[in-house]
Amino acid sequence: LEPNPILVSGRNFGSGSSREHAVWALEQFGFRAVVAPSFSDIFFSNCTKNGVLPVALGEDDCEALATAAHGRIDLEAQTVTWDGGEASFEIDREIKRRLLGGLDDIALTLQEEHDIAAFEAGPGGSFGPVTTALR
Repeated sequence: LEPNPILVSGRNFGSGSSREHAVWALEQFGFRAVVAPSFSDIFFSNCTKNGVLPVALGEDDCEALATAAHGRIDLEAQTVTWDGGEASFEIDREIKRRLLGGLDDIALTLQEEHDIAAFEAGPGGSFGPVTTALR
């Protein structure tokens, strides 16, 4: 395959790939989005947490996009356009915000750094680890 930012596939894309490695491989190859009629749940989640946009479109739209010379995805507008066609897609508002902002789980946590520091400096931060001992 030629490096390309959009990968178009068939139904249930990512089935059987329960680790991030599948998404990492696609991203490292140059894909920024995967368009398919459906995705496995774990793969879909791994995509959104690793900066790859999963776009669910109907099979006819996927076929038209796959055969087009050029395609473009506008996450802000939630549209996919290609030579001779256009389709819209749904995406969770929070996932959209994270992808547009380039925010992974660590970046999201660091956005709360002030509140975390305040908690640790207050009485809640002095509890220390909770352990149990069995005799």
